Amino acid sequence: MNREFSVGAVVKAIKSVIKKMRAVPLHEPCFEGNEWNYVKDCLDSGWVSSVGQYVDRFENMLSEFCGIPYVVATMNGTAALHISLLLSGVEPGDEVLVPAMTFVATANAVSYCGATPHFADSEEKTLGVDPARLNDYLKEISEMRFGECFNRKTGRRIKALVPMHTFGHPVDMDPLMEVTARYKLTVVEDAAESLGSLYKGRHTGTIAPLGVLSFNGNKVVTTGGGGAILTSDRELGRLAKHLTTTAKQPHRWAFNHDMVGYNYRLPNINAALGCAQLEQVPRFIHQKRRLAVCYQEVVKPLPGIECIQEPDFAWSNYWLNTLLLDVNYRDQRDAVLEAMNDAGLTSRPVWTLLNRLPMYQTCPSMELNIAESLEQRLINIPSSPSLKDGHE
Repeated sequence: MNREFSVGAVVKAIKSVIKKMRAVPLHEPCFEGNEWNYVKDCLDSGWVSSVGQYVDRFENMLSEFCGIPYVVATMNGTAALHISLLLSGVEPGDEVLVPAMTFVATANAVSYCGATPHFADSEEKTLGVDPARLNDYLKEISEMRFGECFNRKTGRRIKALVPMHTFGHPVDMDPLMEVTARYKLTVVEDAAESLGSLYKGRHTGTIAPLGVLSFNGNKVVTTGGGGAILTSDRELGRLAKHLTTTAKQPHRWAFNHDMVGYNYRLPNINAALGCAQLEQVPRFIHQKRRLAVCYQEVVKPLPGIECIQEPDFAWSNYWLNTLLLDVNYRDQRDAVLEAMNDAGLTSRPVWTLLNRLPMYQTCPSMELNIAESLEQRLINIPSSPSLKDGHE
């Protein structure tokens, strides 16, 4: 029997999973561990700024969790992206390929370098950059000069690619790394949303030479505000730490700085919060994955809508659970958003595509057919780990 799409049925299905009487945020932090003890220790000791035992401890815990030898904690994920792009050799006047469908910080960090974002399309399977279409596009618009890639239309060097793991779902990195090797592009892996996600058994953010994480208040693990740079390269790790601490040379009292540096170091009090959060991250991810399964079960019978699921090569943290409307019902997106929020289920659309923001409208871009379609059809729904206790 051919059934029609129903906004009310979607809301009823999601509400059946959550079973909360109060308004439900999109993603709220969970403080059920040593957060109070570690933060109080910072206050009692007076070590609350960018030096202290918790910063080093937080970096060591991340290193072990992600399986990467060098980690540099920063004040936010955007700062981590900015430094990583600089370390990747991005210079003023360059172009950097970024997905059009990503949070604005990805493009902003490119702009901080004096470079120009160059927008790439997504694929529906991963929500990330489409490797095959990117390869075809570069073949069409670029040329190699002296071993580097240049945009034939603008004359600018295309220096790097920033793939982003959307809503925690890993993008297909292997073919992307093949494309970037073919065109001599450096890669900075934007894993801001994907702490705990694995690509073919490897933690996201560790496949490219440099990767970044975010610990904003709405992430799986939060430090209030924070980020991190991940690398397997000892020298890149050393330079990242040097640049994020104002490029100050070690000395007992002298203020000697040998580069233009940045005051991007994560404060100790924030790192203390992060340490307590990381102690609980396996439970957080278990709960989030359990919530994802429950959503999938109740949405599966509904016509015209589905849940975004992890690709077959990946293991996702399901940072934000996401509904995808069938193309025939894309005009129902706002009706679903209105009904969900009216029911106390905080929901939101995907970000406005970056090429349509006023400051980026003149930037180069490939055709964005898939990203434009996804923008019309994606809906993020409540995804806090506390919505499932993990014991079911």
